[in-house]
Amino acid sequence: MVRLRQLALQATELERATAATIRCRLLKIGAAVPRNTRRVRVMLASHHPLREPFAPTAARLAALGL
Repeated sequence: MVRLRQLALQATELERATAATIRCRLLKIGAAVPRNTRRVRVMLASHHPLREPFAPTAARLAALGL
């Protein structure tokens, strides 16, 4: 969680959050994950309260290859 915070949560509302807060608010969210031979998609609810920090965090992790 510390490494996730260092790599991907900078400049978000979770940049100073504890490990338990990150786990509960960002990682333990309900999502549909359809997959095929080329890609895996994560489909979140349109009204998820933390959708704003989730998208840039996922993009940063993808850019790092994680």
